[in-house]
Amino acid sequence: MPAAEHTAPVGEPPTSLTDRADPVSEAAHRIAAAARRLDVALDAHRPLLGAEWADHLRADLGWLATTLSYEYVLGARLDRLLAALHRLTDGEPRARGAGALAAGAARAGALLERRLTLARTKAHSTALRAAGSARFHAVADAVAVLASEPPPDSAPGAHLPASALSTSPAVEDVRRRLCVSLASLAFPEAGAQRSSAGSLVGGAEQDAAWERARLLLRAHRYAREVLAEPARAGAAREAPPTGPGDDLLRDASRVLDRHHEASEAAACAAEAAETPRIAPATAYALGVLHADQRHEATAARRAFARLCAAPGGLTGASQGASGASGDHTWDEDDGCV
Repeated sequence: MPAAEHTAPVGEPPTSLTDRADPVSEAAHRIAAAARRLDVALDAHRPLLGAEWADHLRADLGWLATTLSYEYVLGARLDRLLAALHRLTDGEPRARGAGALAAGAARAGALLERRLTLARTKAHSTALRAAGSARFHAVADAVAVLASEPPPDSAPGAHLPASALSTSPAVEDVRRRLCVSLASLAFPEAGAQRSSAGSLVGGAEQDAAWERARLLLRAHRYAREVLAEPARAGAAREAPPTGPGDDLLRDASRVLDRHHEASEAAACAAEAAETPRIAPATAYALGVLHADQRHEATAARRAFARLCAAPGGLTGASQGASGASGDHTWDEDDGCV
C-alpha cells in the first residue's frame, strides 16, 4: 500500500526534529562527544595505562556515546532527506522528469518520516533506559574518579602531564594508520560525469574505506588535542592551538562528516525504496533522492582531495607511509557522529 500522507507537503521546508537548543538534547550531544574524546585518549595512551582497565572503560564509553547520539543522528538524517526532497522538487520545475518527481515526492517524504520517526522513538526510549541504568552511573563514577586519581596499574608515565607525552608511540601509530588509510582512498576523476551511474555504484562500494579514514582522522585530531592540554597540573583548560595544521585537520574532518552523512542518507533512501507495494512514483522519487545524496558524497570526496593536496598534507607526512601496527580499528561502536 502507498505510504501514509499524514505529513507536511514536501513543498514546505521541513521543521527540524532535532532541536539542539533543547537543553536535554544539547546535554546528551555534549556527553556523547566527550565520551568519544576520552575513548580516543585512552586508546592513544593505552601503553601507559592498565590495559584491562582501559579496554573496559573504552567499551563503556563507546556504548555511552553510541546510545546517547543515535537519536540525534536519526533526526538529523530525516531533516537532511526532507530538505533534499524540498530542494529537488522546488528547484528546477521544468527539468526532465520533474512532474513524476513531484508526484512521488510527498509520499516518499511521508514514508521516510514514518520509518525514521519510528527508529528515532526507539532510540529515545533506549537512551532513557540507558540514562537510568547502573552501567551509566558506573561510567559516570569512573570518569569522575579519573579526573582526580590516576588509573589503577598505570605505568609511571601516566602521571606526567599530557604535554610530556608528545612522543607517544601510540599517537604516532594512529598517524601512520591514517596515512595508510588515506593512501587507499579512490578519489573521483577530475573529468567524471556527474550523472554517471557507474561512478555512483563504485562510490558506494568505497564507503567503508572512506568511513575508516573519517574515524582515523577523528582519532588523530583528538590525540593531538590531548597533547595540547596545559602542562601545569590544575591549570585552567585552554582551547587547543589553532595553527594552520589544526585548521586543515578540522576542515578535513568536517568534509568527511559531510561524506558520511550523505552516504548514510543515500543508503536510507535506497532501503526505503525497497519497501513492498509502494507506488512507482514514490520509488522514482526515492531513486532521485538516492542519486542526489550520492552526488553530495562525491562532491565531498572531491573537496577532501583538494585538502589532501594542501602543502604538508593532513598528517605532515607522505600519504603513502607504511608501517601501521596493531589490529585495532575504529568502528561505529567507538562513537557515532
